[in-house]
Amino acid sequence: MPDRSVLRKAIWALGLTQIIGYGTLYYSFSILAPAIASEFSLSEGWVFGALSASLFAGSLFAPTAGRWADRFGAGRIMTMGSVAAALALALCAVSPGRVSFVLALLAMELASSFVLYSAAFVAIVQIGVPSPQRSITHLTLIAGFASTLFWPLTSALHAQLTWREVYLLFAALNLGLCLPIHAWLMRLSRHHATAASQERGPTPEAGAPLDSRRGRAAFLLMLAGFATEGFVLSAILIHMVPLTAALGLGTAGLFVSTLFGPSQVASRLINMLFGGRLPQTHLAVIAASLLTAGLCALLLTTPWLPGAFLFVFLFGLGSGLTSIVGGTLPLELFGREGYGARLGWASAARQFTSSFAPFALAFMMARTSVANSLWVLVAVAASGVIAFLAIALLRRRGGRVAFVMGGSPEEAA
Repeated sequence: MPDRSVLRKAIWALGLTQIIGYGTLYYSFSILAPAIASEFSLSEGWVFGALSASLFAGSLFAPTAGRWADRFGAGRIMTMGSVAAALALALCAVSPGRVSFVLALLAMELASSFVLYSAAFVAIVQIGVPSPQRSITHLTLIAGFASTLFWPLTSALHAQLTWREVYLLFAALNLGLCLPIHAWLMRLSRHHATAASQERGPTPEAGAPLDSRRGRAAFLLMLAGFATEGFVLSAILIHMVPLTAALGLGTAGLFVSTLFGPSQVASRLINMLFGGRLPQTHLAVIAASLLTAGLCALLLTTPWLPGAFLFVFLFGLGSGLTSIVGGTLPLELFGREGYGARLGWASAARQFTSSFAPFALAFMMARTSVANSLWVLVAVAASGVIAFLAIALLRRRGGRVAFVMGGSPEEAA
């Protein structure tokens, strides 16, 4: 096992690459989109539609990226991903027309499968961290500042530079900072591969494994739970400010929305300090329940301003925990063996529903009332709670799930 000081440095270094990765490949887009749309003579809706299509394509590629992380090592694919991300950002910056820009945007989202949370979680496991679930929590706490840092940073840069120059600068960040860190992690995981492989057996607290039928059921329930959370989070976060305004909060909706980021960080900090012994199945239920409770609070109290604050606070807490559970639940249920592949499928489930959720909510709000549309989201969020509760019941009966990951959920049983 690596020295503890080395492991701490690895987590902080990964946190830096996650901040840069999410900041340059995702959060910066909303700031630069108006200028991009203007230069290419497109509507902003069309530009965001191109982003959604790219996210959808990325969701299809995520399981493959997960399998590669298992086979070749997360450090190696993150190193290649840093180069790919920098190249994709540079291609966006020099795109002469609409088609080339969309292709470069697609390349950005494909590259993100190699460098963001899913790959980073696998890297934590592969470098031999003794308590990977706690380290995943630490990583999400650090990376939670990506939007807080990159929204104002991108705005400040764009005030002095064109969007193309900003993307070139971001490409340099991925090459100059992320690439050396990921290359170091690749060497670290290689040096400790033997020790890591010896830790892949069941943990002491695991009970008797489930049979293959229950294992497949738990895996599919997990994918369903993540898919519902991805749908609800994406739909609300894209529409949060106009949504609160439409419910009668007016310009106060923007002020209320600023509580979301701090709530996410608070939930991760609380879990890091006090949730060490909490089973991740229980944490998954809590996260999904907080999302559901937040939506209910908004619907039942609108347009009462304190109720809106309660909504954003609960929703932010649920979102923060969801990021943690996305990495820790597959590890608790199925162990280290094949972790990357399962994480790839979990990421694909979230990204798939996230890619079309904003359009689905906009369509519902155009066809019916905002309140009715939100009640549909409450039902979707509640179905996630049910899925995770079902997993908790399976876990109580059988301990760790004996489920070998193959090419697809249907094939693996």
